[in-house]
This record gives sequence, C-alpha cells and structure tokens, in this order.
Amino acid sequence: MVDVGDKGESARSASARADVRFHAAATLDVLRSGRAAKGDVLATARIAGIMAAKRTPDLIPLCHPLRLDHVAVDFAYLDDPPGLRITAAVSCRGPTGVEMEALTAAAVAALTVIDMLKAADPWITVSDIRLLQKSGGRHGLREPPPEMMRPSS
Repeated sequence: MVDVGDKGESARSASARADVRFHAAATLDVLRSGRAAKGDVLATARIAGIMAAKRTPDLIPLCHPLRLDHVAVDFAYLDDPPGLRITAAVSCRGPTGVEMEALTAAAVAALTVIDMLKAADPWITVSDIRLLQKSGGRHGLREPPPEMMRPSS
C-alpha cells in the first residue's frame, strides 16, 4: 500500500462512466417502462453503485479506505445501439484520490442493470468503463486526452 501519511488533505473528486448495451431494443423498452420483473432497475442500480463506492477498499486490494463526502450515480438512455450510460461522481476530503471509487460505482451499477434485466435479455454487455475526470491534490483538475474519449467499437 502506498504511504499517504505525510500527504495533506485536499478536496478530491472523480467521475467515471460505464455503457450497458442491450441485445434488443425491446430491453430498452422494458427499462424505460419500468416493467422489469425484478423491480425498479435504475433505483436498484443507483443504490448498488453508491454502496460499491463505499466498499471499494474491500473489493480492490491496496485501495485506501476514504471517508466519502458524496456519491452520485446517474443514467442516460442510449438509443442506437440500445443501452444505458451510467455516470458516477465521487468526492471526499482526503490524502488520496477517489478514482477507484468512481470506477467501482459505475461498474457495479452496470452489473446490477444486467442482473435486473437478464430475464429480458441474457446478452447484455458492459463496455467503455473509464475515468472521465479527476481533481484535487497537487495536479488539480485532470481529464483524459480527447482521443481517449472516443467510443470504442
């Protein structure tokens, strides 16, 4: 584990995303209509993402436990191809960043969507899990280069 004992605390934030792709447009219709057999997909995925951010040090070896100040998980429907974009934002005041917490939140929210909709579509995929931005510490705001933000095929 990296020693952060001598680092000063600063406001830290990070956001990440994950794309969930459905095999059929009918799955997106099930999601939008709220007719999923297991219940409210987006509410469940949001709670799962928030819980995952808080449990990141339990899931990823050598991650520092951090006192998170805020976690948000948001969704946007994708029409072509059909799917859902999940965005997670995390902030804290601490000696190290919250990138892993944001990535974990987005990934677990995406896996929860799969679990909630697998009866309607067993071929759902998750792609493009990526960090969107991070801020805090000695480097301030950092964003990936534009070529990293293009969707993969």
